[in-house]
Amino acid sequence: MRTDEMGPVDARLGARLAELRAQHGWSLGELADRSGVSRSTLSRAERAEISPTAALLNRLCAVYGRTMSQLLSEVEAEPEAVVRSTGQLVWQDRASGFVRRSVSPPHPALRGELVEARLPPGADLAYDRPPVAGLEQHIWVLEGALEVTAQDTEHRLDAGDCLRMRVWGPTRFRCTAPEGVRYLLAVVRP
Repeated sequence: MRTDEMGPVDARLGARLAELRAQHGWSLGELADRSGVSRSTLSRAERAEISPTAALLNRLCAVYGRTMSQLLSEVEAEPEAVVRSTGQLVWQDRASGFVRRSVSPPHPALRGELVEARLPPGADLAYDRPPVAGLEQHIWVLEGALEVTAQDTEHRLDAGDCLRMRVWGPTRFRCTAPEGVRYLLAVVRP
């Protein structure tokens, strides 16, 4: 995707990633070593030449000690008490088709957030680590079916099912429904 095709969220996200790296005083090489992401990919993401994938953002969030929602909320305006549907940030991982709507974004006075997520049929997202160790997650499937693997245990969730867990290691989200899956993710920082 060309830079001129990138959206305003990607541009603000790239600038925020560059800002975070500068705040830590890290070179691209140091961040690459810490995150396991190549220097060229990091550079292209910071310049908004690419739209980062969910897996890439997860790796950077782990290095910076943030949830993905926190990072994405940092690129939008100050959050209001009421988050209107028209003001909810929507982000898409173009590689997997994962769509993430920040229904209730992080707020400095709150530890929790709500995310509506959609995965197309067959989508398979793997995260090699949590963005924050011990992160509490509640996954409520609204439509379709989802397989979630955490701590080497696979959980099959159908519409109406809710998985409650703390995330300490790798996780995997796989859509097993032919029509895709829509779920609500409640995230609570430790």
